[in-house]
Amino acid sequence: MKLETEKIENALLVTPVVRRLDASVALRFKEAVTAVIQQGETQLVLDFSRVDFIDSSCLGALISLLKSLSGKGQLVLCSLNGNIKAMFALTRMDRVFTLCSDRSEALAAIKRGS
Repeated sequence: MKLETEKIENALLVTPVVRRLDASVALRFKEAVTAVIQQGETQLVLDFSRVDFIDSSCLGALISLLKSLSGKGQLVLCSLNGNIKAMFALTRMDRVFTLCSDRSEALAAIKRGS
C-alpha cells in the first residue's frame, strides 16, 4: 500500500495513493498506517484527496486505527469527496471522526486538539 507522508509541525499528513479503499486493500492500508503510529506518530491527518471510493472494510480499518491511538493522539480526515462524506453521515461515523474540508483545516483541528 503506497502512502505519501509529510511532516507539518506536530502532525503527520498521510495520503493514500489509491483510488479505491475497499476490501482488497483495507488490511494493507490499516497495517501501513498502524506502522506509522507504532513509529511514534500520534497526530495524524489522513488526506483522502486521491481516494474516490471507500467501503465498510475501510471504515472498519479507520475505527481500528482510531482505537490504536487509544486516546493518546488524534486522527483527522480531510478532503473527502461527496460520496465518502455521505457514507460517513449515513453510518454516523461523522460523529466519531473529525472530518475537515482540506489540509489546512485539518492541521488547524490537530493544533486545537493538542
